[in-house]
Amino acid sequence: MESSTSESSNTYAPSYSNRDPGMNVPVHSQQNLAPLSPYLNFDPVYLPQSQPEFIFPEGAARQRGRFELAFSQIGVSCMTGAAVGGIGGLYNGLRSTTLAGHTGKLRRTQLLNYVMKQGSATANTLGVLAVMYSGFGVLLSWGRGSDDELNTLTAATATGLLYKSTAGLKKCGIGGAVGLGLASIYCLWTARDRLQGFRQEYNPA
Repeated sequence: MESSTSESSNTYAPSYSNRDPGMNVPVHSQQNLAPLSPYLNFDPVYLPQSQPEFIFPEGAARQRGRFELAFSQIGVSCMTGAAVGGIGGLYNGLRSTTLAGHTGKLRRTQLLNYVMKQGSATANTLGVLAVMYSGFGVLLSWGRGSDDELNTLTAATATGLLYKSTAGLKKCGIGGAVGLGLASIYCLWTARDRLQGFRQEYNPA
């Protein structure tokens, strides 16, 4: 009875050993090559290592355009303006209420007024500038069919000119110069790797 039970168990659950020819799975495709995967049975050395991690639709750009970036730029500008303006309003409120001798609820109310007023004003200013800059950038990108540093410089200069256009010709020129200067600094910062490559190419050590 026991022998029949052991024979039936061996039939349905045979034992394996390293001497079984079916268990001799090669771990190398050839001698001195990378090990093979016992599951996929291919040499990993033939896999390309420089392919992008994400799949892009055919014909799509590999980075977000100015229209996609416009929403984040406007939002970040508004939040930054609110934070900077709020800190400035808190400082001015503390100084003004101290000089006026306000205390208690009156001082807290005045501090909140300063923070909210100056924070909203600064957020509105930076938000308007971001909308102008993004609009000019999108129009230039669509009109020229490319997105490069020239669009950035032109959009920033036009934004400064338009923002100060109602303050007179002199201040309008100053606004354009400020926009051009800030855009130039940004372009030099983002293109520092290319500039360093050009410098090494034309001035080899």
